[in-house]
Amino acid sequence: MNVYRLTVGPLQENTYLLVGKDGRGVVVDPGDEAGRILAEIRRVGLRPEAILLTHAHFDHVGAVAPLAEELNLPIYLHQQDLGLYRYAPEAAARWGLFVPRPPEPAGFLTEGQTLDFGLGLEVLFLPGHAPGHVGFYSAETGNLVSGDVLFKGGIGRYDLPGANAEELAASLRRLLGLPPQTTVWPGHGPATTLEHEARTNPYLLQLQGKE
Repeated sequence: MNVYRLTVGPLQENTYLLVGKDGRGVVVDPGDEAGRILAEIRRVGLRPEAILLTHAHFDHVGAVAPLAEELNLPIYLHQQDLGLYRYAPEAAARWGLFVPRPPEPAGFLTEGQTLDFGLGLEVLFLPGHAPGHVGFYSAETGNLVSGDVLFKGGIGRYDLPGANAEELAASLRRLLGLPPQTTVWPGHGPATTLEHEARTNPYLLQLQGKE
């Protein structure tokens, strides 16, 4: 699996193109700048089969509508984030930003589900930052698209509507149980590894009792 990152929009959100066998793959969290995303899809030779969402905060869904229309793609997210998904245009407007209303999802993601799309991704339910937050994990390639649960040197906010600090802590502990060499592709900022974060991230050190 090849991972391509585009940082888009005023909140500098990371959109990912995951390219697997024969160019098959998905678009994850298309947050903004649909034209740039389309150009990158063509450049890397991706044949996208779906749009996957780690969660439905407006900065992660701003390009869903135009991409779904242009490429005729189904959209999948966790059912517990459906409210955030439907409310995304209004949430963006509170920041003075515009998000076109996304179409209804084709289906919902569940814990432990295996997604094909030429990638063999496992869905990990990782609530805390958002009620229906998930991650996409490839044990074969050692890659985790973590959304806004874990960042390089930081963790996701838990003071937003629907967020929960205890759930986020449990999700972070779960990630610490994955292989240390796993590459983490977060929703904002640079990539990192679980090993690096376990040694240096102050929030994870506190969870491990090492602060």
